[in-house]
Amino acid sequence: MVAKLREHLSTCQPTVYIFMTAQLIDGNTIAAKVRARVAEAVQARLAAGKPRPGLATVLVGDNPASQVYVRNKRKACAEVGIESFGYELPKTATQVEVEALVAQLNADPRVHGILVQLPLPEGLNEERVLNAISIYKDVDGFHPVNIGKLSMKGREPLFVPCTPAGCLALLEDAGARFKGANAVVLGRSNIVGLPVAMLLLHRDCTVTICHSRTKDLPAICRNADILVAAVGRAEMVRGDWVKPGAYVIDVGINKIPDATKKSGSRLVGDVAFDEVKEVAGYLTPVPGGVGPMTIAMLLQNTLRGAEHADCAG
Repeated sequence: MVAKLREHLSTCQPTVYIFMTAQLIDGNTIAAKVRARVAEAVQARLAAGKPRPGLATVLVGDNPASQVYVRNKRKACAEVGIESFGYELPKTATQVEVEALVAQLNADPRVHGILVQLPLPEGLNEERVLNAISIYKDVDGFHPVNIGKLSMKGREPLFVPCTPAGCLALLEDAGARFKGANAVVLGRSNIVGLPVAMLLLHRDCTVTICHSRTKDLPAICRNADILVAAVGRAEMVRGDWVKPGAYVIDVGINKIPDATKKSGSRLVGDVAFDEVKEVAGYLTPVPGGVGPMTIAMLLQNTLRGAEHADCAG
């Protein structure tokens, strides 16, 4: 028996591990493709005598970050030929005033998409405001009817939330194979985690949703062919959490101290980039990964809203 075992071992080939730097999934380039398609479709609509798509943005209060986000969205609209309507309310605006504005925009035929910038000032009920938006103009994809359809088999929501839709577009462009793949989503937020899990499930992935109470998180992540990190914790996902060759989508945007920067800080994702890039097959950077896709998908959803209005008319 011992002789046979020695003979077997002598013929075994040693296991060789090959490490290579991950291929970066360039969100800026992919988002530019989406924007170009939207711009082309807008021009085709105008040439056919159809209305120009319109997006209304509602900003309540004076949150500096929200002001920047809204300004970027309006600028993106102008670049692709979508008309932008900006509405600003003071932070003292009441629930009734905000919902009245939403009702006004629901009835405006020039508006095909309504975006209420979150977070709203303290004291306002975000859920009630979002529920007041017509499902036909819910370009953020957060209305309970649209989210409900997204979570059901055989149902098609009118709009898919922008960031999750952007994650799937990045994976598709990178050539990810979904059917039968093990997909792990870190985070269970209504904005990213849960919707992206549903999208992966619809693509026939086997999906695991992880959260703060998940046991042995690194072991679960190591089994993922597709890993989406959306937990909001800087560089939480380490290199030894990742399966060699996996597709890794980093949704996180976190500011950490950095004395080498003039600002004293820098942006990082939920993934330890320098470690994970040596293991993963494909990886999104931060910034320049998921971020550009969110606005691109918002533009695409606004175009879709105009197309829904064509059918309704």
